[in-house]
Amino acid sequence: MRVGFIGLGRMGLPMARNLLKAGHEVAVYNRTHSRAEELQAEGARVAATPAEASSGAVLITMLADDAAVEAIILGA
Repeated sequence: MRVGFIGLGRMGLPMARNLLKAGHEVAVYNRTHSRAEELQAEGARVAATPAEASSGAVLITMLADDAAVEAIILGA
């Protein structure tokens, strides 16, 4: 399954990693680009924008709070 994953902090990084280990095609985005690059070596596709990460069948966000969700989704 094609999965988009936005937010690679303490919870998001291991969750995205588990999706990769399970054989899913995962596109990742994180405001701190280096966090996304950690998963590139494990098969993740690093998305340049949140919209690019959202092109799969499923989108998972693991963000800190409502303000972070609004900033990512609405571009605020």
